[in-house]
Amino acid sequence: MAKFTAPILACMAGTAAAFAPAATTKSTTSLNEFAKGMVGSEGPEPMPFNFGGERTSKNFDPVGFSERAPEWLNWFREAELKHGRQAMLATVGLVVPEFVRIPGEQFSFEAVPSVLQAHDALLDTSMKQILLWISLAEVMTLGALSNMNEFDRSPGDFSFDPMGLYPTDPEKQKEFKMKELKNGRLAMIAIGGMVSGSVVSGHGFPYL
Repeated sequence: MAKFTAPILACMAGTAAAFAPAATTKSTTSLNEFAKGMVGSEGPEPMPFNFGGERTSKNFDPVGFSERAPEWLNWFREAELKHGRQAMLATVGLVVPEFVRIPGEQFSFEAVPSVLQAHDALLDTSMKQILLWISLAEVMTLGALSNMNEFDRSPGDFSFDPMGLYPTDPEKQKEFKMKELKNGRLAMIAIGGMVSGSVVSGHGFPYL
């Protein structure tokens, strides 16, 4: 069981750092910058098609959200970070129970052979707790919606960094935010693929 503890703690540390406070210095970002200069538009990743004159993900916004609804950009980023963080936790939560379960007969491998079966098997117990935590996450973002154009904090910033992982150097802060954003985007795609793979194959991890 110890060999599974390290990945779990690492994920929890990364997720806790995701709520780290942003820099308190006043931004001097030009309004003409793509998406108000938010991190995530600098990606040099190659693309299979030409976008904006380049085959990279730089300033990638094919639907034009940043131009059509600039007043909603803070909310878009708040929602993206929220779902990315939940997806990062979900990917771990989908794999770990394949190998180890918490104490309790209702959580045993005999009672719930497949992780995906847990939804129906634990509908009256654990699923209610999950609903409670999801509702809490939604409520915490209501302030972002009501404070849309006069944010008193950075999108996704809940000043929660108990391990002190958030750097103080502005450049390292930008790099830190970029890593969180990319890992969150990857996790959102990954969790969909993991669930689909489990359903199609009928097997647990690695879904073969």
